[in-house]
Amino acid sequence: MNEAEPITVACLDLAGTTVADGDTVESAFAEAIATLGIVSGTAAYDRALTRFRDSRGGSKIAIFRALFDEPRAQAANLAFERSYDQLVDRHGLKPVPGADEALRRIRGAGVRVCLLTGFGRSTQARILDALDWWDRVDLTLCPADVPRGRPWPDLVLTAALRLGVDDVRHIAVCGDTANDMVTGRRSGASIVAGVLTGAHDHDRLLDAGATHILPSVASLPDLILPTTDTPTPHHPG
Repeated sequence: MNEAEPITVACLDLAGTTVADGDTVESAFAEAIATLGIVSGTAAYDRALTRFRDSRGGSKIAIFRALFDEPRAQAANLAFERSYDQLVDRHGLKPVPGADEALRRIRGAGVRVCLLTGFGRSTQARILDALDWWDRVDLTLCPADVPRGRPWPDLVLTAALRLGVDDVRHIAVCGDTANDMVTGRRSGASIVAGVLTGAHDHDRLLDAGATHILPSVASLPDLILPTTDTPTPHHPG
């Protein structure tokens, strides 16, 4: 339970936080760079994969821009989205256990939910279609909606503006990567919760500024929602 500041908006990440990722994102990345001739077993592949893992949670197009010139970055990003869509078609998508109920509880308590992602808009929409989650959220944002993606605070601050937040301390951010944690801290959110169902481990999330570490997003409602009032025990005298 958050006693310091009432939470009115929860900004939650997608892959690895609310959506079970497995190795789908990394597989799609590997397939995308292979279209540009960077294949497993080469030094270039190892460097690219290290950059990708270190940048998890950030904008996918920004990762490709860090590796390639603009035309090849755009080509790689299109290949990534195509590969990801095919993997989704082949294997399906599932929410992280407890994520669906967490979204229900959070919105049921009057807290607005924004789903953030480093994916492009079409991939984000595909995920929400697959999970039938459009009625679970109040807002969705992707890198195309902001000047800068994660780890900059723009996604969270844009959510604050669009959802009419009175004070950034009334925001909770939840994600599975160091970039998610840095974004949350830079935005001024009072709760920046790291979950252990995705890319980065306990220490990496804590080092990046997590205020709380949770086993999964299923624990988020208990952290950010007020508990039911219970009578205070009376002690005579």
